[in-house]
Amino acid sequence: MSFRTLRVIFITPFYMIFQFFLLKYIFLLFGGVNNLDLAKLAIVVGLFHLVPMFFEAKKSTVLGRVVSTIDGVWMWGSMMFFIDIVAIYLIKMFVEIPFPLICLLLAIVPILGLYNYYNAHNLVVKERVLELNKLSRDINIVHLSDVHFGSVRHRPIIRQISEKLKLLEDECDLVVISGDLADGSSAVEKDDFSAFQDVKIPIIFTPGNHDFYLEIENVIEACKNAGVIVLDNKRAEFECLNIVGASYSFDDNGMPDVNESLIRPGFVNIINYHVPYFWEEFSSLGFDVQLSGHTHGGQFYPVIFFAELIFKYNMGLFKSDSGKYLHVTTGVGSMDIPMRWGTNSELVILRLKKSR
Repeated sequence: MSFRTLRVIFITPFYMIFQFFLLKYIFLLFGGVNNLDLAKLAIVVGLFHLVPMFFEAKKSTVLGRVVSTIDGVWMWGSMMFFIDIVAIYLIKMFVEIPFPLICLLLAIVPILGLYNYYNAHNLVVKERVLELNKLSRDINIVHLSDVHFGSVRHRPIIRQISEKLKLLEDECDLVVISGDLADGSSAVEKDDFSAFQDVKIPIIFTPGNHDFYLEIENVIEACKNAGVIVLDNKRAEFECLNIVGASYSFDDNGMPDVNESLIRPGFVNIINYHVPYFWEEFSSLGFDVQLSGHTHGGQFYPVIFFAELIFKYNMGLFKSDSGKYLHVTTGVGSMDIPMRWGTNSELVILRLKKSR
């Protein structure tokens, strides 16, 4: 079993208990519901969360994807309703809340949900400028990460990215994907990424943690079938750029073993590494730019606040005193929960310009 499967199996009983009490206190605002009925409903919600995973891992189906999407939206809704009812019950300790106002406070969650769902599916293009020595000319790189192709976001997200990339062909020279192209929640077929074949810009990809959760070989085969260049402890040259793909390290405390022979003097050395760790170490090795993702920027409030605490470099462009850069994209897709609030689903054009 994959790490993701074991994680979901372990969490599901606790998820059911959480659902029971969440639903109990929501329904108490409307008079209450029998505990046995609530238990049955909590079990159904838990099965929605658990069962599709086993079928999707073998072959993705429309039904499996629909159930997974509903589950993902409700997971977000559960978090928001929890915050909502805690606030309601705290207020009720001091003042009586009119019933229409309670309904209005609860209605905030589905209203926010519509925005969150739309925002997660609205792919925007941003731009950032990096000034570098050793450039022979200005070069534009499209940086993206965390597509999370899987049960919640399937082939349509690959087509959406491809359509956006085709619009950028005249101004951009290269595309770099910093891991988690696949989510690990559904099987990857060899033609699942075929929409990338229509993109005339070279596409480079280095795997992230989710790409390994089912069969990394299937992810790599689908990439190669779509003409995507896979760099996993390998390098590729593009004019004055030397791009190195560093294998994802499942040891959070261990820096990936990057062979210094992969670094090229006189080139702008770029390392593509899924997580925004070890920037200082990579810079000391001789890398000028690190491209990362993984954090999703926290993806939605209030998780964004925790992400800012957990990750030293959560999202955006960072520059050191020595002129080295780290870019952390908030990603394109979403893991399990297709919702965004406070972050964008983004492609970022990194405009590499020669230092003045």
